[in-house]
Amino acid sequence: MPESRLSRAGVLRIAPLPQETTASLIGRVAACYGLETSSLRSIWKWRSQQPRHESGAPRADADVLLNAGGRRLLVQLCGVEEGVLARALPSCGLEDARLPAEEDEAPTAVWRVGGVLAGPVAFGCRLCTARRTGAGVRAVRYMPLWSRVWIRHGRWLLDADADQPYEYLDVRNIPEMAAAPRRWAGVARRAVRVGSGPERVFALAGAVVGRWWEQALGWERETVWPRRLHQVAGGDAGPEFEWWRIVGRGAVVFPEGVAVAEALLDPAMAELVWVDSGAGRPQALPADGLFCRRLGERVGREWLGPLAAADHGGPLIAWMSSVIRLRRGAGGPPGYDNDPWWLRREHQPVTMAGQLRVLGKEKRAPGSGTMWRAVVPAEQRMRIGSLIGSAEEQLLQLRGVQSGPTAEVARQVLQGLGHSAGLVEAAWKRTAVAAVNGGVPLEEVARWADMSPGTLKRMLSAGGEEDDG
Repeated sequence: MPESRLSRAGVLRIAPLPQETTASLIGRVAACYGLETSSLRSIWKWRSQQPRHESGAPRADADVLLNAGGRRLLVQLCGVEEGVLARALPSCGLEDARLPAEEDEAPTAVWRVGGVLAGPVAFGCRLCTARRTGAGVRAVRYMPLWSRVWIRHGRWLLDADADQPYEYLDVRNIPEMAAAPRRWAGVARRAVRVGSGPERVFALAGAVVGRWWEQALGWERETVWPRRLHQVAGGDAGPEFEWWRIVGRGAVVFPEGVAVAEALLDPAMAELVWVDSGAGRPQALPADGLFCRRLGERVGREWLGPLAAADHGGPLIAWMSSVIRLRRGAGGPPGYDNDPWWLRREHQPVTMAGQLRVLGKEKRAPGSGTMWRAVVPAEQRMRIGSLIGSAEEQLLQLRGVQSGPTAEVARQVLQGLGHSAGLVEAAWKRTAVAAVNGGVPLEEVARWADMSPGTLKRMLSAGGEEDDG
């Protein structure tokens, strides 16, 4: 490595970006000194291999943990105080068992996947990085999903954990994208006031619109999302429509996600749920209920109400049910049943990275001769077994629910059966995803599940599970 270039260490001042990954900062430091990033990394002693995608490409969301000596070296190279790095870098100071604890140890580093360390990781805006630092190199930062709209340059900053070539999508021609972040700021403040937290509110709203996104392929009256999708794809998604639906989903549905979050926090909307439930005289939620009708209007789709009301297995109905249980005082001990903001695992949308992996495997049309234990991670196998076991236990408990008031017995049995059905559904979805990831063609899995390949694919996209580690 050219030591002469590093002799200037401390002369250059290279400030970290807010919430930047340590790995990203090291890359920018190397660029400032005119070095290849790999050359600069060689001055640390590495205790692990750089994380890579299945294709062999380095993961952009990989981050670095440093020991005390490694942090001192980075401080020297950046020419800033150590406290500056500690405040800006979420991974700075985090520990790892593979790092030596002694203060006088040589600079040592270990690779980790950023999303596991400190939350979602996204690409930064190169134009803003150049404006701030004078070098338009790639930057990677920890960024929650609601902060991805970069109004200054009209960009939607993409997740950095997927194996795809784009850092951002152009949203300059979508005016509602500029208004959504300002609207979200007020929603986030309300979420803090009511104690639910912006993260949980946005996650639930994102799950609702993510489920709509998958169902929208069959909505003849949906025109907004297709238009936006073609815009972020550069004018026409063309033959890569399916690929763009995966990559563009977050940007396209973001304005509606903010609107749904705002609606779910509105006490007047919760009151409509209570009225739809019959208030003091319980009744089944109607298909033309006031809440879903008003929600459709708030997202600019007056026709959406009945479709949303009919999605009984989705996160929206789960939220409504929790609101009703709390209002009736029938929620029982603390838990997800009486927590409106609890997002069940089976309701969480599959990430962009996960969907792209499935899509890539389908395009490669692999065979199905591999062994289950060889291709399905142990954690996923255990989770499938746990879901099946929990469903079995739940059904056995219901056999004893045969006495008491008619309404109470019916409520317990129906709720128990619904919970068991949800567990079984989650188990078969995980099994189907594991089979597809393991190389079984989607058509074969669909035949075993007794449904069409298109239906299975939509169901897996809407509620399947992926191992994103």
